Amino acid sequence: MDIAVPVKNLGPVDVAPLIKAVLAQDEASWFEQDYRQKSYDVHKETSSIVMIFCDDEWPNVSTFKDKGWDKLESALMPTINRIIAENYPAGGTILRAMVARLHPKGRITPHVDAKPSFHAGHRVHIPLVTNPACRFTVDGRPYKFEVGQAYEINNQKPHSVINNGRDNRLHIIFDYMPKGMNEEDDGSSR
Repeated sequence: MDIAVPVKNLGPVDVAPLIKAVLAQDEASWFEQDYRQKSYDVHKETSSIVMIFCDDEWPNVSTFKDKGWDKLESALMPTINRIIAENYPAGGTILRAMVARLHPKGRITPHVDAKPSFHAGHRVHIPLVTNPACRFTVDGRPYKFEVGQAYEINNQKPHSVINNGRDNRLHIIFDYMPKGMNEEDDGSSR
């Protein structure tokens, strides 16, 4: 969603229980759902544990619980729901929720999220593990995303990530679409 600024800090998050739950996952969990890596070249140096995903049949988007739901729902969803309640109008839909891992020396090349659901949904990142050699860039400006904070990014601006560190970078990422954002404008509200 175009939020008029490149990045918005949504405030502090207690990440200790989230980190514990994510680090407890076995290596195979990171490769159970590889749709993003196979469908989008920019994500080829990542792996994910996907909890919620959508079919992107706009405007009638359907969401479904994916393989990561049973593994991480009890640990992650209270935090995701709290961030939504504190920052966005009630009654919307979580389109996507996952933990994304950017491998050491990995890159997510500059891109704009183009599908219609990305125009309608707020893209939120919760850093769990990062390092000083990891840089997130939005609209040509570098940002240091700190563990213990949540951020909304403007995914309608070019954004990229580089992890020059020796360890994986782990972020919870979710997209929240406020109620009514996928309704087609027939002009009756004017």
